[in-house]
Amino acid sequence: MTGSPRLFDSVRPRLHAIAYRMLGSVEEAEDVVQDAWLRWHEADTQALDNPEAWLVTVTTRLAIDRLRSLKAERARYVGVWLPEPVLTAPQATPEEAHERADDVSVAFLYLLERLSPEARAAFLMREVFDAEYAEVARTLGKTETACRQLVSRARRQLRQGPRRLAVPRATHHRLMRDFADAMRRGDLHGLQALLADDAELIGDGGGKVPSFASLAGGRRLAQLFYAGKRRYGDALRVEVAQVNGQWALLRFIEGALESVQSYETDGSRIVRVLVQRNPDKLARVAAAFDSAPS
Repeated sequence: MTGSPRLFDSVRPRLHAIAYRMLGSVEEAEDVVQDAWLRWHEADTQALDNPEAWLVTVTTRLAIDRLRSLKAERARYVGVWLPEPVLTAPQATPEEAHERADDVSVAFLYLLERLSPEARAAFLMREVFDAEYAEVARTLGKTETACRQLVSRARRQLRQGPRRLAVPRATHHRLMRDFADAMRRGDLHGLQALLADDAELIGDGGGKVPSFASLAGGRRLAQLFYAGKRRYGDALRVEVAQVNGQWALLRFIEGALESVQSYETDGSRIVRVLVQRNPDKLARVAAAFDSAPS
């Protein structure tokens, strides 16, 4: 007996959430979920004690295998690799809000890249999806002790990265509006006032378009954004939008999406900017933004 399409469809959002957090790519996540569907279609669901747990296990293991391959590809990536951003609706149900929480932010997914595939899976299951260690162990085919060690090491590795500060969404939104306004006006002093002195910018052009791999210093970043306004004038448009569950800026040049900019703040100033310029990774956001109601 093949698996029920209705049951699979009910679990699909969770499977996609797992795969996207594992891989940082919508296309790769969709491929993994499709592979899980093929396995589910061939499965005898009557022999499964817990079909949803089976699907989560299959999806997670497929994502681990895929991430192993992607690690080698990303090692050859031109410049800095940043996750593919996803435009999210401003209004969400409680279930959707959970899927779009801080644990799916561009900054968090970028930080997860330092983990091994199995450590990433264990950490996400335990810390994001609240799985018990017994479930983590069954999914990864390891002992609970080994999974505890994986999660513990993952926490230590992630603590070595930039500190993630909990900033109220309203505060983050206000800073994004203020920064967008300063960018639209070409207000150099306003831009610099909103950037921390040691702010940094990390960009991903994928070797397809020019992009700063890394730029440090609030003054230098302010000059960069100011230069953009001076160069493009009224052809430059900046929109505040929700990307990966957080407020971000979308920059358009002559109506075409040029970059998606994710910002980290300390509650008063911007401390880091992650700029996605790779056209391949912008395609879905551009399409989603163009189709969104005005």
